[in-house]
Amino acid sequence: MAARVREPRRRRLGPATIRTTACQEPIVSSVLDTADLRPRVQAVLDAELAARAEVLAELGPDVEDLLTAIGDLLRGGKRLRAAFLYWGGRAAGLPDSAELVRLATAMEVLQAAALIHDDVMDDSDTRRGMPAAHRALATRHTERGWDGDGERFGLAGAVLAGNLCLGWTDEMYASCGLPDADLARGRPVYDRMRTQLMAGQFLDVVESMRPWRGVPDEERVVRAGRVIRYKSAKYSVEHPLLIGATVGGMDEAGRDALSRYGLDLGRAFQLRDDLLGVFGDPDQTGKPAGDDLREGKRTVLLAHVLAGCTAEQAARVEALVGRPDLGDAEVDELRGIITASGATRVMEDEISVLAASAREALAAAPDLAPEARDVLEGLVTTATARSA
Repeated sequence: MAARVREPRRRRLGPATIRTTACQEPIVSSVLDTADLRPRVQAVLDAELAARAEVLAELGPDVEDLLTAIGDLLRGGKRLRAAFLYWGGRAAGLPDSAELVRLATAMEVLQAAALIHDDVMDDSDTRRGMPAAHRALATRHTERGWDGDGERFGLAGAVLAGNLCLGWTDEMYASCGLPDADLARGRPVYDRMRTQLMAGQFLDVVESMRPWRGVPDEERVVRAGRVIRYKSAKYSVEHPLLIGATVGGMDEAGRDALSRYGLDLGRAFQLRDDLLGVFGDPDQTGKPAGDDLREGKRTVLLAHVLAGCTAEQAARVEALVGRPDLGDAEVDELRGIITASGATRVMEDEISVLAASAREALAAAPDLAPEARDVLEGLVTTATARSA
């Protein structure tokens, strides 16, 4: 596969595009709105941004760009990570409360940090139907006629915006209002999540650079799966769920069952994401069609493609994947090879197996609050049968 070129792309996005409202993603399932969770999470985010703006006001208007970049991103999203933390807490017996919702909302701020940094590392142009943070900041630099390199300004601003979100996540965890003893019990899981997420991001970078040529098919799948486990599955599902359950005082047997549920569901969630990165509708995903192919992502999908295609097709995949200038015709050609290889069928089968395994683990979890059990069951479908 073509190596990912790290030269800055000079494609510019106009001011009208930059100020577009965040992509409103379709409601995947009403289960996400049980307990009115999504609007309550958004209300916490709005209040948090307003409070942060007040803290930063003394620095003057120059820092408003950072808040704008973060605020635009925080207006979109399915709120899955917040949902898993909230319902993990409810499963353990915690009552509904504003404090629990605030703790759950911290996961959305952590997600914002990860997305901003991920877009920098992947050299992505868009996120949720808008320019990625580093692109938006670079365009503002150019519009104002400032000195220096606009791309470098955008990258620096995005790194700092992501770092701000990481700091705010810690503050929100500590100040959510739940009892200190409960938060202290959950803190080791939270710290483990943050550490493994950052290292998982690095694994993704390593895998994008380490050659796959000559590597056995099974090893490619294993290596791509390791990235999924630590970059996505754990922090998307398992760890938020366990933070809520641990803060709520769930016993070890319950946490073990939820861990199995969360890890299997998190893996299935990312496999669906890999398919959407190639076959998804840009109006639904908020990213250009075939962006994962242009970025050269070494996914489980790609590993299965190379295992199932002919030598001639594999050579074509090697030549095209990772080229940022891929046109629609070349993306369609790659989609044809992917489908012909049987990789999409393998992925769908694996998603089904993982979803079934998650349901079995949930069914085996003892003493879960009934409403939480029902919602967690519904979230299996929400996370795996989605178009965005």
